[in-house]
Amino acid sequence: MAVQSEGGGKDDLKTHFATREGEYKLMPLSEYSKPTRVAYNGQANPPVKVSFVRVDDGSSSPDRLCFNVGRELYVYVYKGVRKVNDLFQAADLTKPVDKRIYKGTFPTCHDFNTATVSSDSVLLLVGFTLGQVQLIDPIKKEISKLYNEERLIDKTKVTCIKWVPGSHNQFLVAHSSGQMYLYNEELPSGQTPPHYQPFKHGEGFSIFTCKTKSTRNPMYRWVIGQGAINEFAFSPCLRYLAVVSQDGHMRVFNYNSMELVGTMRSYFGGLLCVCWSPDGKYIVTGGEDDLVTVWSFHEKRVICRGHGHRSWVNVVAFDVHTCLVCDEENCEYVSRDVESVAMHNHLQQPNANHVSNSSVNSGLGGIKVRDARSDSSQQNGSHLNSNRNSTEIPVSAGVHYTSYRFGSVGQDTDLCLWELTEDVVKQPCGKIRTPGGLGANTAASGGAIPRSNSVPNNAQKINSVGNDVGHHHTPEGTTHPIQSAVLNATNKFATLSVADRKESQDKKEHKRNFSLASRNSDRVGLLSKSNHVKPVDDAVKLYGTPACPRLDEVPVLEPLVCKKIAHERLTSIVFREECVVTACQEGLVYTWARPGIMAHELMD
Repeated sequence: MAVQSEGGGKDDLKTHFATREGEYKLMPLSEYSKPTRVAYNGQANPPVKVSFVRVDDGSSSPDRLCFNVGRELYVYVYKGVRKVNDLFQAADLTKPVDKRIYKGTFPTCHDFNTATVSSDSVLLLVGFTLGQVQLIDPIKKEISKLYNEERLIDKTKVTCIKWVPGSHNQFLVAHSSGQMYLYNEELPSGQTPPHYQPFKHGEGFSIFTCKTKSTRNPMYRWVIGQGAINEFAFSPCLRYLAVVSQDGHMRVFNYNSMELVGTMRSYFGGLLCVCWSPDGKYIVTGGEDDLVTVWSFHEKRVICRGHGHRSWVNVVAFDVHTCLVCDEENCEYVSRDVESVAMHNHLQQPNANHVSNSSVNSGLGGIKVRDARSDSSQQNGSHLNSNRNSTEIPVSAGVHYTSYRFGSVGQDTDLCLWELTEDVVKQPCGKIRTPGGLGANTAASGGAIPRSNSVPNNAQKINSVGNDVGHHHTPEGTTHPIQSAVLNATNKFATLSVADRKESQDKKEHKRNFSLASRNSDRVGLLSKSNHVKPVDDAVKLYGTPACPRLDEVPVLEPLVCKKIAHERLTSIVFREECVVTACQEGLVYTWARPGIMAHELMD
């Protein structure tokens, strides 16, 4: 459903939007798509994903862009917003670095290996709907390996694929079966189905190894939760792995010891995406509850939720270049200029017990932080990323993040930008719940739900949970429709049991109330029993706990920016040093220049 944009019709798309640092502008010359530039209607096809890598080949455009559209996969030289010979260069869609068209299957996800990239070679992993994994070199075009070729390991769709950070040959592959596999690209997969033996298990997960005389792929098999694994992400310190599943759970593992260290539950529905803050203190998730949820790694609890989308949230990502960092004397915004970043010496507090002091890779924006006080060898070398594309910044004691910027895109075609500030993260763990619901609770506390920012009244969104949205008047005389939306949602869902939700599911027309996990409940149940996975906690038991607080127990964020930027659902967002890149299901990849880029380039 289209949103009424400011000053235009419901189908108007925004080509610019303003934030505290200035105005972001769409760059028409940096639009990437199929060579014909014809919009692609692929609603039934996998989402369009975007991957970047820098090859440092000495040219003026060292970045490479990969994206999938239907059965096709493209790799282009990414021009971005840089100029060549004092002119902005348009994307040349007729000369891709590599183009592949697949028959009988669709590419679903991909990832470049930044640990082995060189000027004339780069390894790219591609996952497919039928479960296969392909390893290619889009520059040399000589390497082409296929894993799970006969589908003996897993027959279901590949949902997420990533190289293990810093590894030259290991990568993780997640499937819609709820299983995740660790591969070594140098090992064979075998000609027979693998036989597994238990290695480790815990609440909601089990890990197996292959029972063979010689080492083969997969090296490990993780069975996690009930339902598909939708995405996973490594922490900036590279020690932890966050996994979100269709069962609505986020699970955080110590990757090296394979121990479960934390869990979170969505308000309802499956979780679709996950990302870490640059300092590894917070994890943001999005999913079928139309919310973005912020979880504290140290406190092991949900600290706030964000309400701005009107449908499922597909992707979340932190913008490391616009975070606010403070030292003992002053606070500064992180500059896009690397030299300015180095001057501010931004980093998390060095005594954080879960982050390595020897090497911390932000994983967001390509900024790598190195402890200037010690040049000792890296810990856990097999899992630490020596990213040659990153910029090393010395550590300064007493410097920490005080404001975080992250973005989200969803099926409602909206781009939302959020700010997570200290006044939100320092809120106490929960509030006293009264029978009067949210209104009574806020009245007792003497104010409204804490917020990190606010938006104009004409930009407020219609609630996607309750249809009748009233206006709650605060003592200051202002109105907050979103707060009333939270009240409606609380009254509607707070007393529902699992049985009630199931019985009333047929009466709900909004597609976000339908969880894809229900389709595979019987099959996944058999899978869990056969693999000795302990059942996860019931949703009712978690509701009202720090893992899944009620809506009136945590602050509700309002988006700093919420703009309709596409006609079809948005599927990717990447924050780069000089721009923001988004992609939609039409197969269009857009570049948004950051504030000051255009004026700076014109002055040059």
